Amino acid sequence: MTDKFAAATKTFEDAVAAAKQNVDGLVKAQQEQIEKASAQLLKNFDELTALAKGNVDAVVKSGTIVAKGAEEAGKHVAAYTQSSLEKGAANGKALLAVKTIQELVELQSVFAKAAMETFVKESGKLQELSLKTAKEAFAPINDRVQVTVETLSKPVLSKAVAA
Repeated sequence: MTDKFAAATKTFEDAVAAAKQNVDGLVKAQQEQIEKASAQLLKNFDELTALAKGNVDAVVKSGTIVAKGAEEAGKHVAAYTQSSLEKGAANGKALLAVKTIQELVELQSVFAKAAMETFVKESGKLQELSLKTAKEAFAPINDRVQVTVETLSKPVLSKAVAA
């Protein structure tokens, strides 16, 4: 009977040892998976941080371009305004020197026509400057949108390919 008891004890101990070995193997496999997942998560976080930094840099660059464009436009408008005031003052002096109503009307017509032509010409220049500034300011943001879409699409595409 002791032999049967010893054999049963041995079988039980072998089963416990096998179960312990299986549990240890499962724990080790879980730890490896957690470590891999953590490493991937940290890598993804680092990539997203770099992506966000690049996006912020693009917005700052774009803002700088807009500020320079606005400064240039402001200088342009100031120069046009000063020129218009000078021409208006010169026209006012010329109007005071006229001898007849006919001369007054002709001089005023010439001044009004020249002022309108200059206004249209300067408005066109300002519009071109605004479009140029908008195009230049949008370029860094457009580039970042493309990079962001590519970066964020990679995990989705890799999961779709894996499935």
